[in-house]
Amino acid sequence: MAEAAAGGGGGPEGGTVVPGGGAAAPGGGAGFELPLLLFAGFRSIIDALHRDLAEQGHPETRPAYGFALQAVGREGAGISEIGRRLGVSKQAAGKTVEKLEALGYVERAADPADGRRTVIRLTSHGTDLLARSAEGFDRLRAQWARALGDERLTALEADLRTMAPANAFRLDAAGWFTG
Repeated sequence: MAEAAAGGGGGPEGGTVVPGGGAAAPGGGAGFELPLLLFAGFRSIIDALHRDLAEQGHPETRPAYGFALQAVGREGAGISEIGRRLGVSKQAAGKTVEKLEALGYVERAADPADGRRTVIRLTSHGTDLLARSAEGFDRLRAQWARALGDERLTALEADLRTMAPANAFRLDAAGWFTG
């Protein structure tokens, strides 16, 4: 399993290494393969998106930044609120905001309703990144539809919606991997 998890041993040539030393038949689906395949599909989409974004003027962006920019939101948010939305501490959110600010994706502004409070807002560069990301995800989905067929991709999405819990679309996913 370690070999498969590390990216080796899989594929049609040799089957997939499974616990106990056996090999799953090609397409046989050992239990540990499902999460690895789902993650590999996710990773292939994210990696392709970030290659595209780098070519479109966002070479410094990282996958976690998209989650953080979504947590900032269109109306902006305080650092504590960003941390809550991301499922991280205020200190961790503050460090992420500092990175995003240094890259020009967000800015700090006084809260018009409470001058003592600072609000983090998206800049035009941050909004551009989110717009290009959305367009990129649409392009990548279209590539998957061409490769798999529209019916199969639509069925896959429907099946994943069936299996995913109702609260599956959460912004704290980046922190979940490291926490």
